[in-house]
Amino acid sequence: MPIPPEVTGEEIDPDVRQELMSLPKGLAEDVSRNLVMVAQLIDEDPEKAYGYSRVALRLASRVAAVREAAGFAAYATQKYSEALAEFRAARRMSGGVELWPVMADCERGLGRPERALAMAGEPEVQKLDKAGQVEMRLVAAGARRDLGQLDAAIVTLQSPELASSAVHPWTARLRYAYADALLAAGREREAREWFAKALEADKDGATDASDRLAEMDGVEFVDAFDESEDDVENESEESEESGAVELDLDDEDDEDDEDERDGDKG
Repeated sequence: MPIPPEVTGEEIDPDVRQELMSLPKGLAEDVSRNLVMVAQLIDEDPEKAYGYSRVALRLASRVAAVREAAGFAAYATQKYSEALAEFRAARRMSGGVELWPVMADCERGLGRPERALAMAGEPEVQKLDKAGQVEMRLVAAGARRDLGQLDAAIVTLQSPELASSAVHPWTARLRYAYADALLAAGREREAREWFAKALEADKDGATDASDRLAEMDGVEFVDAFDESEDDVENESEESEESGAVELDLDDEDDEDDEDERDGDKG
């Protein structure tokens, strides 16, 4: 797959670059450039990112960072079985636990929420950093909802991290998930409060909390572009109707002229 010439591979994370040093220099450069493309495209064009990840995987399948990137690209395209296999391989190679929450979420994606819940109770969770533990809590709550256990999902999300007024990178998503669970349980007043708190913490637009709040408040957004198109169509229709009337009038005038000529002849 073509890679823009401005992508050099130097943009890669230093830790990943360190891993790639085990490869011959030219090969390491090719792999790093493909990994940069994965990182750049995974949000806006996951299918393309997936394609670049497969190239990197073909070139260096024994590098943990490559397997991890391939896992995330597969995850972004909802290829959960493939993603899980890549995450397991990366974990075996690195020995870390950082991928545990996303592995559990793959189990959810495969329709196995019970396995995700079992993973939430494993010792690996205690080895996660705070962000990882919050992520695991989000996955466990999602699994509860998959099983129709709304009240249990709400309780799962209730934690010191949720109650804290401090804002962390995961705060908005945690508050949003809690608000969404409350709304699903019919607790609208509380849900609105927590959507507002999620929006307060969401500096990067990671959630659609503002849209959810507007929806709850009965605010309807109109697409200005669509509206202008409708106006043009309406004007066109009015113009056609106007033209039809003018034609009818012209026809009537012609008939009157003919009557007058007939009268003169008489």
